[in-house]
Amino acid sequence: MIVAMDERLIRIRIMDLGCVAEGIGLERTLVRTPGVLGATVNPATETAYISYDGFRTSAERLRAAIVAAGFCVADPVVS
Repeated sequence: MIVAMDERLIRIRIMDLGCVAEGIGLERTLVRTPGVLGATVNPATETAYISYDGFRTSAERLRAAIVAAGFCVADPVVS
């Protein structure tokens, strides 16, 4: 069985990301989000890089997941 996938990469700037522990917690939250293939959060640059399946989720949903986790975000940049 062949499953179609629309792999995309998004970069989202996260405001007020305080420490490494918050970054790790946000990575875990993102990875558990349906459609997310992988996530890396860099607290030093306050940036999240998220690989996701565009058929299963969207940039808006990822942004909403970050806001729901308690962070403020800038507009995402989709690659």
